[in-house]
Amino acid sequence: MSRLWGGRFSREPSALMQQFNDSISFDVRLWDADIRGSIAYARALARAGLLTRREVSTLVRGLKQIHAEFAQGTFTVKPGDEDIHTAVERRLRELVGEVAGKLHTGRSRNDQVATDVRLFALDAIRELSDLLAEVQSALLAQAEQHVETLMPGYTHLQRAQPITFAHWCLSHFWALERDKDRLRDCARRTAVLPLGSGALAGNPFSIARRALARALGFAAISENSLDAVSDRDFIAELLFTCALIGVHLSRLAEDLVIYASAEFGFVTFDDAYATGSSLMPQKKNPDAMELTRGKSGRLIGNLVTVLTLLKGLPTAYNKDLQEDKPPLFDSLDTLRLTLPVVAGALRTLRVNAERMRAALDPAMLATDVAEYLVRKGVPFREAHHLTGRAVALAEQRGVGLHQLSLDDWRALSPHFDEDIATVFDFARSVAMRNVEGGTAPEAVRKQIRAAQRALKLRSRRTPPATSPPPAAS
Repeated sequence: MSRLWGGRFSREPSALMQQFNDSISFDVRLWDADIRGSIAYARALARAGLLTRREVSTLVRGLKQIHAEFAQGTFTVKPGDEDIHTAVERRLRELVGEVAGKLHTGRSRNDQVATDVRLFALDAIRELSDLLAEVQSALLAQAEQHVETLMPGYTHLQRAQPITFAHWCLSHFWALERDKDRLRDCARRTAVLPLGSGALAGNPFSIARRALARALGFAAISENSLDAVSDRDFIAELLFTCALIGVHLSRLAEDLVIYASAEFGFVTFDDAYATGSSLMPQKKNPDAMELTRGKSGRLIGNLVTVLTLLKGLPTAYNKDLQEDKPPLFDSLDTLRLTLPVVAGALRTLRVNAERMRAALDPAMLATDVAEYLVRKGVPFREAHHLTGRAVALAEQRGVGLHQLSLDDWRALSPHFDEDIATVFDFARSVAMRNVEGGTAPEAVRKQIRAAQRALKLRSRRTPPATSPPPAAS
């Protein structure tokens, strides 16, 4: 069994130690990034005069064949392939012979794996951004249909003021837009090339690192070789963004779980995104949203795992860093599955506008009463107090706020007049809130146009894509 590090050792690791040490079971997913990095590095070695043209052509041809084997599902992992780097180099030697041993010149698995994970993360960032845009598109489609659909707005889960369903949809749209901004920002710090740092001290063979960075689609190179091989900030940052996406999706899901309950009845999930009960035939459960809510805890846990992993490490590479990949892969897989489900559930969601309107309570216009007094010159604090007294009076009499008589109003304040009746109009209340970002239909239409621009702009602001495998020489 040939290992990349075996020369100093007189015996193989125990079977248990080998199982404990090997990472091929999960880092095999880095095959594409590993091969792309190796092709670019072979060419960098040739530019440095360490490989002949024929040698680099042979290596690139062999690496591209391995890439095809992985892509076609025919690559076979063998005993002794402790990680993806070992597996690729072992197979390369089988294909091209001893020249394969030159590929690792000046390169360590320390800077190799750091490069692989960054390439992988950059591809994942772009994919997540696209998936987030699909959820946003579904929210936007609902908003466009419900600009004037009135519903109760809640604070503390208590009826507060009337809003539109479109305004509710867009509140979640903008949270996801911030997530995309975070992904773009994360991509900027991820697109830094560590290759050429060696194990910790740098590369002694005059490798042109900036040219290598350009070949792999990186925007910059690492400034310090010690830092480069141990820096996993970009993973922690990406996992934080994944966790926050999970939190935002969980809040969206929580609202919809509540709104879909019989007590609310504001929305109905399509059968394709609901499940039933094994005991109660009448049940239609919002499991898509409940699972979305539950998976946020998993995403948060993966972030905490990596932060805990990093917090006590000494300088440079340590084997602990092998454990950074399972939580990263798990978070990405979780969102790759969750985001399309959420998008589908939103696109097929049926909005029950009449149930929303029926849930509106005249007491929700108490703020409008206070604002009525403000327009009559009453200081807001006094207006708030007077309106509170009116609410208490209506509760004592067991009537709605709108059912108080004009005499009742005038007994509270001479500023009340017959036009107080015009306040008790939900559509009017919503239309009054016409500031930018408000819930008035006119303001919401402006929001929709801004959201449409944000989605179009995305195609011009997507995170940097990594390069495809370079063509053979």
